[in-house]
Order: sequence, then C-alpha cells, then structure tokens
Amino acid sequence: MNGKIEFVANYSDLSTEKGFQFEFNCDRCSTGFRTRVRPWTAGSGSSVLDAAGSLLGGVFTTAPDVGERGRASGWQKAHDEAFLESVQETRAQFMQCPSCSQWVCRRSCWSSRRGLCKDCSPDLAVETSATQASRSGEEAWAPAEMAEEGTKLADGDRRETIVASCPNCGAPQSTHAKFCPECGTKLKGG
Repeated sequence: MNGKIEFVANYSDLSTEKGFQFEFNCDRCSTGFRTRVRPWTAGSGSSVLDAAGSLLGGVFTTAPDVGERGRASGWQKAHDEAFLESVQETRAQFMQCPSCSQWVCRRSCWSSRRGLCKDCSPDLAVETSATQASRSGEEAWAPAEMAEEGTKLADGDRRETIVASCPNCGAPQSTHAKFCPECGTKLKGG
C-alpha cells in the first residue's frame, strides 16, 4: 500500500471489532452492493482481554497499556486494507459521472453510449415512453374527475357558482322566486 487510500462518498461502514464490511450505493437509484465480511482475528483476542479485565476487577482496563494501543493501531491498519480491497472489489459496479460527479450503478443509471449518468444525459426514448404512459394515465382518469366535479356541482356548489337572472331585465334572482323583484316579470317555473 502506498499510504494513500482512494475513497468514495457513496458507502457505509458496517465494520465491527470482529470484522470489516462495507456497503456501496448508487447515488441515483440507491441500488447497493455489500462486500463480504473480512474477519479481524485480533478482534477475538481483544474480546478475551476485555472479558479478563472485567473478571479481574479491571486490572487490564485501569490504565491504557501498550497492548491496547497496539490493538487499536492494528485494527485501523486492517480496516484501511479491508476498505481499499472493498473499493477495488466494487469499482466495476459503479461509474462516476464526469458532469455531476455522482457515483452511479452501471446496470441502471449509466449511459455507456454517452459516457454520462442518466440524470445528465437521459435516454430520450425511455423519457418519451414514460411521459406517454403518464399522459395516458391522466387521460384515463380525466372522465372520472369530470364526473366527480359534476357531482359536486349537483350537491350544492352549483348554487354558489351559477346565479339565475331575469330574462327581461337581467337582474340576479334568488332561488325559487316567482316574479322578478326588479321589473315584476313572471319567471319560469315559479
């Protein structure tokens, strides 16, 4: 190892004192890949020392000793190596878009033909098809929405929005009036 570890932002560290595991996710669709667990053998020794320390009244845990610092250093080194292996193992599953810098999965969110993620370079055939399907759905629901609107008008909204007027003078009329209060003309239905 050359001292530098290339890392990415689209991962979660699932490591414990017993082993190392990482999960990498697509920034666009959240598809994920989890690496296999890489056991850390010194982790079991750490648990034994911790158990011994608690049984003997904390003799091993009262002051930080060189062994504990060595274990922490060993764990960090093993963690870094496992992380580097995990990045290399999952690299083939992801591409970084040169336009937006998102890490996206090759399978669903990467356009090999354009060399960009599908957010930066959407597939027009797919987008057109999705738009057509959406419009078809809207058109299918339109008659039902119109019928629902008609039902609302019949239930009383109509009285608030439609106002009867006198055919002779045009004055607004109250419901069920027999004569126009302005000109006295007999109204139909009254």
